[in-house]
Amino acid sequence: MTYAVELVQVTKAFGDYTAVDQVSLQIKDGEFFSLLGPSGCGKTTTLRMIAGFESPTQGEILLHGQPVADLPAFKRPVNTVFQNYALFPHMTVAGNVAFGLEMLHTPRTEINQRVAEALALVRMSEFANRRPHQLSGGQQQRVALARALVNRPEVLLLDEPLGALDLKLRKQMQLELKQMQSEIGITFIYVTHDQEEALTMSDRIAVMSKGKVLQCAPPRELYERPLSRYVADFIGETNFLDGTLISSNGHAEVLIDGIVKVIAAPSSVEQGAVVTVAIRPEKLNLFSLRDEEGSLLDADSKARQLEAEEGCVSIQGTVRESIYIGTDTRYVVQLTDKTQVVARMQNFGTRFDHYLPKGEPVLVYWSVENARILLD
Repeated sequence: MTYAVELVQVTKAFGDYTAVDQVSLQIKDGEFFSLLGPSGCGKTTTLRMIAGFESPTQGEILLHGQPVADLPAFKRPVNTVFQNYALFPHMTVAGNVAFGLEMLHTPRTEINQRVAEALALVRMSEFANRRPHQLSGGQQQRVALARALVNRPEVLLLDEPLGALDLKLRKQMQLELKQMQSEIGITFIYVTHDQEEALTMSDRIAVMSKGKVLQCAPPRELYERPLSRYVADFIGETNFLDGTLISSNGHAEVLIDGIVKVIAAPSSVEQGAVVTVAIRPEKLNLFSLRDEEGSLLDADSKARQLEAEEGCVSIQGTVRESIYIGTDTRYVVQLTDKTQVVARMQNFGTRFDHYLPKGEPVLVYWSVENARILLD
């Protein structure tokens, strides 16, 4: 298969500092692909190498199967949208969008047609004669997109283009960008440090740290099946329980909180390994160990019942915080070994059907398929 963009063992060093370390990626035609990670992880440097603004120290970059190491930025079939938009303040919206075509000496009739098409695509036709300072942040972002798209690039590179927008507008633009990319059908490569933004828009995401790609997968797979503690922690909120693998016959038995628990585990985990069990807060359930009269229930008996009836694993704990956040209630629960976990339970109806006050003794339980065993 010929990919829209392919990176083969690409490394970029600035003196003694390695910004990108042997990164290999294969990005398909028409894919919305995101590079996700914290500041300094190498995602923007990777984007700049694809654009031609930086040259790899080692490795190869191919665009539709053609090596581009010796091709300057202005000759590559890509365009870049930056966070600051870089619009010319003295030009109209239409003038900004037309600028690149004018530099290529495109006939005026064709320029007018393509500018009109690009502005219609980003819903900015009625603002063609305005100046950038007369536009909102979201409108300026659309003009920057139109200017990049009017040249009909094979690949559009976006370097945190929504970073300057407020939260509400940013969420709106996330949906519009994804819809726009689907309509246009060209490849988008998007750089962001915002995991929710990447999950919302991407077909696939490469999670980066310290110049390396730790995992590259569709959003659901990254969230539900992270391969490492770093990815599990970076993509959403996660509870981590440390333990030791006791056995691994189909399922893994892990010693957690002094008790052997059955957890679903990959077959590659070896007996005796020190492991981390990762569970998302929304996968945890809480069961009060008080009956309606306030008397304490037998925790061991209830735990055996949950295991027998629902195939659930449970650990005893005490509610330390109950935080109402609208759709959910967020519970902080301290386990008997002083470890704290977070459970998020959805609020149903018009009252707190499951509200658990601070100090309530509970069983924290979950289904074995919702737990992941991580080695790092």
